[in-house]
Amino acid sequence: MTAPDLESLRLLVLVDELGSMGKAAATLGIAQPSASKRLATLERRLGLALIDRTRRGSALTPSGRVVCGWAQRVLGELDGLLTGAEALRTRRDAELRVAASMTIAEHLVPTWIGELRKSQPDLYVGLRVTNSVNVGELVRDGEVDIGFVESPSAPGGLATKRVATDRLLVVVAPSHPFARRRSLSIAELARERLVVREQGSGTRETLERALRHAGVGELAPLVELGSAAAVRGAVIAGTGPAVMSELAVAADIAEGRLVAVDVTDLDLRRTFRAVWPAGRKVIGPAAKLLAVAAA
Repeated sequence: MTAPDLESLRLLVLVDELGSMGKAAATLGIAQPSASKRLATLERRLGLALIDRTRRGSALTPSGRVVCGWAQRVLGELDGLLTGAEALRTRRDAELRVAASMTIAEHLVPTWIGELRKSQPDLYVGLRVTNSVNVGELVRDGEVDIGFVESPSAPGGLATKRVATDRLLVVVAPSHPFARRRSLSIAELARERLVVREQGSGTRETLERALRHAGVGELAPLVELGSAAAVRGAVIAGTGPAVMSELAVAADIAEGRLVAVDVTDLDLRRTFRAVWPAGRKVIGPAAKLLAVAAA
């Protein structure tokens, strides 16, 4: 199956919102016959009837409504990608300098920046992506205006505010023996050598703290990798189990590339925090970003 083009997905979403092929075409600046042709091509590619065309207008079929929901998520993810990429490109001379740990930067910060720029469309945002320890150092050194961390303890010398919550999951490849288990004990997890992030990662610190609190000893890594994407790829390839953010692996679990395994009596919930220098007030664009993140 050939993947649909993004403009056809936008057109489908607009038909649903506006209830008219003509209005949707006008919004995109194309002629109505071109819009009809584009949607007909989309229907052929997917093998589904998406639009009911009547004298009173156009409405989505039941299949069309389902596809429209998926299309909205795809377009939302694309907006996040473009916003995040722009922030990475412009980080040196930005009016608002932001640092964020990996999981937060990948899954939340682009949406927050996009929301902020609705009220300040010309705002120049720069983003530094690193682990939680380095985020704290960048904030303390004045390299950025505000940071976001996922470590269980806030970096010293910084003021903090909770902005979101997350849950870590034990994940394995479908071929791993754990995939056939309903749950593991804490002791079994502690004995297993895991694919882990580097020291300084908030995900790793959360796991290590949870294991110490449970009294089952120290983590014994199988391999250390420098990003969530690298850990995810290693687990999918069958290297070994890992503990990862639910945000990072939800799609893989839903599509069968990874299997989540419950661990009895192990609390792997965590808090995402904004951080800034202690004793200072967050002002200007940084304060507005903080308000968006904490909403």
